[in-house]
Amino acid sequence: MSATLTKKQQGKNVNDKQKEKNITGDKYNETLAPVHAHTEPVKDTQYRADNTYQEALREDIQNTLRAKTETSSAKKTSPLKLLVTYWEMTFAITSGILIAAAWILMSLDQDLLSVPLFIAAYIIGGYAKAREGLYLLIHEKKLGVDVLMILAALAAASIGYWTEGAILIFIFAMSGALESYTMAKSRKDLSALMSIRPDEATLLKDGEEMTVPTSELNVGDIVLIRPGETIPIDGRIIEGSSSINQATITGESIPVDKTIGDTVFAGTQNEQGALKIEVTERAGDTLFAKIVKLVNEAENTMPKSQQFIERFESIYTYVVLATTVLLMTVPILVFHVPASAALYRAIVFMVVASPCAVVASITPAILAAMSNGARRGLLFKGGTHLETLAKTRVIALDKTGTITSGRPVVTDIIPREGLSEKDFLTMAASAEHLSEHPIARAIVEKAREMHLQLKSLSNLEATVGRGITVQVDGSIWRIGSRKFIGVPERSTWEKVVDRLENEGKTVVFMRIDDEIQGAIALKDTVREEAKATIAALHTMGIKVAMLTGDHERPAQAIAREVGVDLVYAELLPQDKADIIKSLREQYEYVVMVGDGVNDAPALALAAVGVAMGAQGSDVALETADVVLMNDQLDRLPFAIQLGRRSQRIIKQNLSFALAVIVLLISVNFGAYLPLPIGVVGHEGSTILVILNALRLLRN
Repeated sequence: MSATLTKKQQGKNVNDKQKEKNITGDKYNETLAPVHAHTEPVKDTQYRADNTYQEALREDIQNTLRAKTETSSAKKTSPLKLLVTYWEMTFAITSGILIAAAWILMSLDQDLLSVPLFIAAYIIGGYAKAREGLYLLIHEKKLGVDVLMILAALAAASIGYWTEGAILIFIFAMSGALESYTMAKSRKDLSALMSIRPDEATLLKDGEEMTVPTSELNVGDIVLIRPGETIPIDGRIIEGSSSINQATITGESIPVDKTIGDTVFAGTQNEQGALKIEVTERAGDTLFAKIVKLVNEAENTMPKSQQFIERFESIYTYVVLATTVLLMTVPILVFHVPASAALYRAIVFMVVASPCAVVASITPAILAAMSNGARRGLLFKGGTHLETLAKTRVIALDKTGTITSGRPVVTDIIPREGLSEKDFLTMAASAEHLSEHPIARAIVEKAREMHLQLKSLSNLEATVGRGITVQVDGSIWRIGSRKFIGVPERSTWEKVVDRLENEGKTVVFMRIDDEIQGAIALKDTVREEAKATIAALHTMGIKVAMLTGDHERPAQAIAREVGVDLVYAELLPQDKADIIKSLREQYEYVVMVGDGVNDAPALALAAVGVAMGAQGSDVALETADVVLMNDQLDRLPFAIQLGRRSQRIIKQNLSFALAVIVLLISVNFGAYLPLPIGVVGHEGSTILVILNALRLLRN
């Protein structure tokens, strides 16, 4: 069996088969052995004559993966693991059971027996919040609402209100446990990335397999990826083909077919064929590592509203504590109110005035929204960007790679008189093959389609946004825009440009020394979702601008096709940044969407920078505030809707929380408010705002 693990086709030559025999391993045999009974090698003649074995092998792999998934799911849902994972909820429920038992004993006039149960309920139910509050008080010198609640419960018990204090502890513990559960659930889609990439990889060296830590892999190493394994490192396929599930990178679960020459990413899943890949990035520099870094930054970046609430809480808590002390002492000393009555009312005030619901109004909502976005291929680097997206007034879209596919194709080849199309294209492609620009790649691709033999040239000099210059046998070859080439006005070439650009095409010229050799026209295809996306943005009241380095006429043609409002053409990278700066002065909340290195300055200056595709340029990925992982423009309206929805829910939470506090304080001052009612009202409002935030997890 091990000799035929990677045979994907019939009729391969002997050398290929021998190479494939190396892609084996004991671990792989052990994995399949429990599922498939026969482990004897199948001869090559058998394999060529009958594909049944290949189908059985594929089925074995799928069954093995399914069994692993089911086992993993069973572990995740085991009752003991749930109790340990959500220990705060376990403690809260336990305290509730103890309180119920103590209350039953009290109703049976067994007060002495009920007190130990109440004490146990206080300790178990209050442990988590007491620990949090004391840590904050001791290490950060901050008085939080946790300490206020514990003090209120202890004060109630000290004057004989054991049940009321215990109910306060129980509901406070339940609300805290629910908040922790919400936060954990919201973080799940973000932090799940951390545990996906394998810590070890199978290194192929001198014909042998070695298991090594992923961190020890170097660029150029050859790594074996077996079917069903998670790819441990970024690399380029040098042998084999397979379907790769890239959901961890793009958010899309539909596998992508990959073969020799294609790039694979750490953290993605190899589903079928065995692969040999050449490592292209160290473990710390992979796309996966960058995403994990962004996730960490996102969790540690606090939105402005949350910063304000924390500053408010730190001051407000002391105000509540000071007012509570006054309510304990002034009525007794001035109005001669019985101490128990004054203390009771002060305790009720401390409970109902504490800002628990206010504090819980923002963070769960932000994390829930970010989690929702992560499931759909939207990575926010911080909650503050959600807030800003909600206020968006203008979105500036880079044309190439954002509105269009970024893969232009050659449509017209127009050489000078006396020069054939093939000779002209050969010269142009020979110069352009050194460049990575999309236009250069399109010209080279056209030459290859026509089976032209390219010349080997060097000494390329690129002028950003303009073109390239190559020195060849004492001559200077230039390819680029008409301004870069110096096309004379009112010339025949000018008329050619006018006609082609009016058709929405981009025209580049080639010049050798002082003579123009010809023109090449290219056209980029508009993304299928671009027009609908821009229409959706318009319905949301957002203006759309298009920024491009292309000429005015083709830019206007694309703009008319997709329906953008503002067009800025013939821009250099710095020009794009200047446009964003100008738009911000006029509209303030301007979002820039781009995918390349030349978009980085504009992304940095925008209120929110959005990078199109995690597979785009590293600079754009680092500079942007939001990343559309799956490279789909139609996620942009969803991102803005998510931002707006999160802000609506936060405003609802804050309004409701403040209204409940004001109402309960008013009742406590104006009339008699029983502590249990105050506890239910206060903690109930906290639970409700958390549940309201959970709505952001829904589709």
